[in-house]
Amino acid sequence: MSYSHGDPRAHGLLDVGQGNQVYWEESGNPNGKPALIVHGGPGSGSNRGSREYFDPERYRVVLFDQRGCGRSVPNAGDPATGLAHNTTHHLVADMELLREHLGVERWLISGGSWGSTLVLAYAQKHPDRVTEIVISAATLSRHADHDWITNGVGRFFPEALERFRAGVAGADNVIAAYNALMAHPDPAVRDKAARDWTAWEDTVVSLEPNGHTAPYGGRPTAAMHTMVRLVTHYWSHDAWLEDGQLLRDAHRLAGIPGTILHGRHDIGGPVEVAWSLARAWPDAELVVVEDSGHTGSAEFSRLKQQTLDRYALTPA
Repeated sequence: MSYSHGDPRAHGLLDVGQGNQVYWEESGNPNGKPALIVHGGPGSGSNRGSREYFDPERYRVVLFDQRGCGRSVPNAGDPATGLAHNTTHHLVADMELLREHLGVERWLISGGSWGSTLVLAYAQKHPDRVTEIVISAATLSRHADHDWITNGVGRFFPEALERFRAGVAGADNVIAAYNALMAHPDPAVRDKAARDWTAWEDTVVSLEPNGHTAPYGGRPTAAMHTMVRLVTHYWSHDAWLEDGQLLRDAHRLAGIPGTILHGRHDIGGPVEVAWSLARAWPDAELVVVEDSGHTGSAEFSRLKQQTLDRYALTPA
């Protein structure tokens, strides 16, 4: 059974600099164990449904929208919004600024997909501020990971891969080419690029036995444009991380308990990603969910809630 939080108890916009304001909100027990939920994408925006794994009697739950998406301003879906100050390093700094703004000493951090990359980057920079880590559908944002999801996985879907590449015919760097289209002045060009990109991402998760139908292409148009612009922005720069950095620096997480939940059927982000992370991180446990892919399953949700119930018993 999932937990219900209702409307947020507090919310606001935090000025993080360079003309950006980051939206945040808080629910649960104000005296409970602090927990930060880090959304995926990049650019998906926060989802209040992600709170359902956290016991509101035991947790003080904080959500936020990363720069350029959700209710944060300005929005990256507008091609006039510059992205020079929208990098992984800026997002990590925003998370730390939010912690200070809310008066939190240490918190549990939880993130899925791209959110797990950001969680790891934050925890490796600020390990003294993290009590536990819960990761769903681990990503490491290595060059090979981005190449796999935009090229290698096409071995399973050659017809769809051909259509995906046709959207940027002749481009040597498919990700960068789509990113350029998402900044095009013609709205029709941007819309076609966003729909071609999300059609491919929907294809990648289409074999999952218990996943969601069209989790990317089914988004409202404005949200889709925002997500695609930010995904291609981050992936075309390999998230501004040195290749393999998150594995190389996993020793910095020593002493931080963590759980990595990963679906066996996640072909866009194979289990090898989570397995490599678990081997490099001294205090991590790996839970492979046999009936799940990247978008989850009922069993995945049960195990995640079970994990967070366990961590709720550990004082912050």
